[in-house]
Amino acid sequence: MGSVKEITIEDVNVSSANQQPKVVFVLGGPGSGKGTQCANIVEHFGYTHLSAGDLLRAEIKSGSENGTMIQNMIKEGKIVPSEVTIKLLQKAMQESGNDKFLIDGFPRNEENRAAFEAVTKITPEFVLFFDCSEEEMEKRLLGRNQGREDDNIETIRKRFKVYLESSLPVIEYYNSKGKVRKIDAAKPIDEVFEAVKVVFTSKDEKVGMCRLPRLFFISSCFIPGIFVLRRRCSCTVDGVASHLWVDAFPFLILMNTWN
Repeated sequence: MGSVKEITIEDVNVSSANQQPKVVFVLGGPGSGKGTQCANIVEHFGYTHLSAGDLLRAEIKSGSENGTMIQNMIKEGKIVPSEVTIKLLQKAMQESGNDKFLIDGFPRNEENRAAFEAVTKITPEFVLFFDCSEEEMEKRLLGRNQGREDDNIETIRKRFKVYLESSLPVIEYYNSKGKVRKIDAAKPIDEVFEAVKVVFTSKDEKVGMCRLPRLFFISSCFIPGIFVLRRRCSCTVDGVASHLWVDAFPFLILMNTWN
C-alpha cells in the first residue's frame, strides 16, 4: 500500500485567472433590506459582499492619506470621486481570492456606473433591485435602532430624494439592457430570499451544478508512485452550498521520482 501524499496548489488554472470576475450590483432604497439579503447570498451562493460605504469608512478609519482626503470631502458635503471608490472596490476584489462579487450601494448614479465600466472593463452580470415603498422603508429605518446618525425622519427623507434622483436612472439604464432582476422587498425576509434564490439558481448556480473551483490537490492511489489530480467542487442543492472532491481529469500522473 502506498502512503497518501497531498499537495495543495492554488490558482494553477491560468485560463480562469484571465477571466473577468462576475459582478452583481445590488441596488435599492435605504431600508430595503439589501444588507440582510446580501448576507444570505454570501452564505448560500459563495459570493463576496462588498459595500462601497463600508470600504470608504474603513479607508477613513485607517488614517491613510487617501482616507483623510475622503473624510474631508464628506465633511465639506462633496461627493467622493468615482475613481476613488472604484479603486477601493478593485483592491477589495483582488484581495478577496474570490471571482464572484455583490457590490452593494454602488453605482449610486450614472457617473458612477459609466466610470466603473470604463475603469474596470467589467459589465455586471445583472442588477439585483430590491423594490420597496418609501413608507415601508421609512418604517424599517425608524424602527431598526442601529444607532446611525442618519436614521431620523428628516435625513431619511433626504436620502429617499437622493435615491430617487440618482440611483433610479441607473436601474432604468440596466433595465433597458435586460439586466435588472426586481425583487419585492416589502415581504418578510424569508419570502424575499426565496425570490432571490430563484434569480441566482436561474443563472449559473443551477440545482446540483458544480462550479469550477480554484483549488487542486494531488493524491496518491493505492499503488505506490501513482497519483491522480483531484479538485474541490462547490455544489448548490436546493439553495444550500456543499463541497466535495472529484477527479478533475480522467488520467493518472506517473511520478517515478517521488521521495
